[in-house]
Amino acid sequence: MGRRSERLSRQGALAGDAGEGDVIQVVSRAFDVLRCFEGHEARLGNLEISNRCGLPRSTVSRLTHTLTRMGQLVYLPRDQKYRIGPSAVAMSASMMKGAQLRSMIRQRLQEVAEQLPGTVGFVVPDRFHLVYLQFARSPSALGLHEGTGSRISMASTAAGAAYTAALAPEVGDAFINDMEREAPEAVKILRPRIEANRQSLRERGYVTACGLWSPHINGLAVPIWSPQYQTFVVVTIGLLSAMYDEERLQAEAAPLMLALGRSLGSLMEGAEGDAFNNRISRKPVAMAVHNNNKPMSSEGVNELEAGTRRARPARSLRAGDGRR
Repeated sequence: MGRRSERLSRQGALAGDAGEGDVIQVVSRAFDVLRCFEGHEARLGNLEISNRCGLPRSTVSRLTHTLTRMGQLVYLPRDQKYRIGPSAVAMSASMMKGAQLRSMIRQRLQEVAEQLPGTVGFVVPDRFHLVYLQFARSPSALGLHEGTGSRISMASTAAGAAYTAALAPEVGDAFINDMEREAPEAVKILRPRIEANRQSLRERGYVTACGLWSPHINGLAVPIWSPQYQTFVVVTIGLLSAMYDEERLQAEAAPLMLALGRSLGSLMEGAEGDAFNNRISRKPVAMAVHNNNKPMSSEGVNELEAGTRRARPARSLRAGDGRR
């Protein structure tokens, strides 16, 4: 009886573990479905969602039914399609309610955009892409039209190169291996450049990507450690390659972007881990220039972003100023 009970206990534990894994997978897939809706006005049917996120249509049907009952989606009988629901909108609004900090971030982006004829963005990682949270554009900017909420490639942009280079090497390598299973073509672009990107970040504090996303656009990006997200966010700029070759990009854009990175890093540190509430200091933050050309590694990197388990807490860049 003792052995039988022990065996049943082990089987029950394994079943419990499997059940937990199933729950995690369902939650992950539910977010995959929600990511398909770019903007509140997007209308998608189950087949379109299935094609976008690569899930079986039967799985998508069950997920959209559940998400509709939760208010995350709304079903439109006439169109036989779904759109983002009130609960998702409310969740988004509550997470983004720190208007003061967002305004300060945008103000600093605009200060750079007024000096360089390009698009300056503040982006955060979302699995194997990055999303613009804020942006500013010079009136004379041509060729780049990204805006808040736009998703950009992790593999073929300066922002993605900077984010992956900022991760501790073992975490970054695991992240790229994870990406390879879902986006093998993107990894073919990213993997051969990762060591050069890491070296550029160690030596200069930024990463460039010239003609990679578009032959007409050269980009430069600076990663910043975010206490709020416990991962790196990125400030990036895209400029016309006809006007800014790599030499001019490094000579003229890099100093401004490094100063911007330090300024935003100070802002996020001042928010004391509560970036989207209104309890931050109203004092302006000076864009002081000091050495940012030190090696970086990650601290507390989000395991879902990194695609790996951490055996111990990693060390990090603290607010973009090169300290470990």
